[in-house]
Amino acid sequence: MRANRLKVRMSLLLAAMMMIAAVLAGCGSSNNAEPSASSAGTGASGEPSASSDAPADPVTVRLQLKWVPQAQFAGYYVALEKGYYEQEGLKVEILPGGPDIVPEQQVAGGSADIGVDWVASLLTSQEQEMPLVQIAQIFQKSGLVLVSKKSAGINSPADLKGKKVGNWMGGNEFEVLALFDKYKLDPNKDLNFTKQGFTMDQFLTGEIDAASAMTYNEYQVAIESGVAASDMNVIDMNNEGVAMLEDNLFANKDWLADNKETAAKFVRASLKGWKDAIDNPEAAVDSVMKVAEEGSTTREHQLKMMEEVSKLILPEGADSSKMGYTDEAMFKQTADIAFKFGVIKKEANLEEAYTNEIVEMAAK
Repeated sequence: MRANRLKVRMSLLLAAMMMIAAVLAGCGSSNNAEPSASSAGTGASGEPSASSDAPADPVTVRLQLKWVPQAQFAGYYVALEKGYYEQEGLKVEILPGGPDIVPEQQVAGGSADIGVDWVASLLTSQEQEMPLVQIAQIFQKSGLVLVSKKSAGINSPADLKGKKVGNWMGGNEFEVLALFDKYKLDPNKDLNFTKQGFTMDQFLTGEIDAASAMTYNEYQVAIESGVAASDMNVIDMNNEGVAMLEDNLFANKDWLADNKETAAKFVRASLKGWKDAIDNPEAAVDSVMKVAEEGSTTREHQLKMMEEVSKLILPEGADSSKMGYTDEAMFKQTADIAFKFGVIKKEANLEEAYTNEIVEMAAK
């Protein structure tokens, strides 16, 4: 009888041990199994979520530039080289632009996640129902001017009548068109408004009387080519009241809806790169020259560009903590000028055109 009871007890003990082992095995499998398709890698926002056991894979962000690598975009290259994007868990690919690349089309079509362009170009793309929204304003002032040799006799915008005026077109012409309209100049009748190449050759040879120029690029090229600043007249869009916001950051709305945190991390790292570039232009130019096409520019030109770009990003007296914010009044001025002078056919919906939410998230 005692033996039978012992057998029963041993059987019960063995069964209990097997149950405990099964429970422990089940817990172990839940910790080590790969995430299921329904829960792996995404949080409530749809973005990759961090793992408690291992760092998450970096999130790829593709940035489409407006133009080729130069100091105009130094902040992004500095952020990349110094690892600021990596620190935010991002793998950033900087895509160079060019004459045949429209950043808005690249972002709207999904070839890039974030783009750099001028606000007027963004407004026209939004009017064409491209799903785009501005998430940061990098340049706070316009860098566009019209330059002419004093021998051309263009002492004021009114003197452009009867002259040959150049611009690169393709979305870069809107401020100049607004200037013409302000002075009642019909670009098809009162003057010859022509496409300008991406060099200053037409200006230097006298093929055009007045050339479009950015303070940080073409204007410096003219000086480097032997035309003294004292021998040129300059029409500044800011002084004429037709200035429009230029270099910004914009994103695809569909992408942004699921990637606000990623966008904020990108903006935070980018602004950190820009602050470093402004504080140390020599090092910023080093970063640019490593990616610039060989023979396409000089270090001296890029240093001057960095100096002038800094004035647009952080104008004298500006609050550095507000870098990247879109000023409501200036954006409205840009949109109003765009509408008044026919850049866009209907008034822009400012509530949908831009947001400061991402910059505010980046500031936290």
